[in-house]
Amino acid sequence: MTDPGKAGNLLAQIPKGEGKGLPPVHLWNPDFCGAIDMRIARDGTWYYLGTPIGRKPMVKLFSTIIRRDGDDYFLITPVEKVGITVDDAPFVAVTLQVDGEGEQQVLRFTSNVDDEISAGAEHPLRVELDPLTEEPSPYLLVRTNLEALVHRNVFYQLVELAVPRQIDGQTWLGVWSGGEFFPIGPQPE
Repeated sequence: MTDPGKAGNLLAQIPKGEGKGLPPVHLWNPDFCGAIDMRIARDGTWYYLGTPIGRKPMVKLFSTIIRRDGDDYFLITPVEKVGITVDDAPFVAVTLQVDGEGEQQVLRFTSNVDDEISAGAEHPLRVELDPLTEEPSPYLLVRTNLEALVHRNVFYQLVELAVPRQIDGQTWLGVWSGGEFFPIGPQPE
């Protein structure tokens, strides 16, 4: 059963940081306290007890304490770990800025919770194809085990930037960022 006050209790347990930066959720190993009725929809909307969380500062704060272990997502504090539901990815990349050009260009994304991520070796881009529809779903690694689904409009920007490159004897379209090539899909014949 979900305790309606559980979300507020979690917020109160988040340590106040001295500066900017994310809490060290990877170091916290509290007991699992069950699941709460919190869900992150595919479009990045956070819901609590079936109602959208309308306060962006609250969503941003919750987004700092999310952790993925295997296929499961948790909100975690030093003393409590609760399960939540994530429909696809916990974040959505909603804007793209391109700095430079060619192999040295840097693709800078901003997420729905205002995280800024530059695609590169530590933050790779990948595209997964739906096996039934062949619809592409592009993802960007935001931080350990947590990805952002790249919004469709941003994906179209990536497609506009795509250049061909030979990989294992096949021509792929992809984008460069931070000296890394990220394939988007095979070049149509």
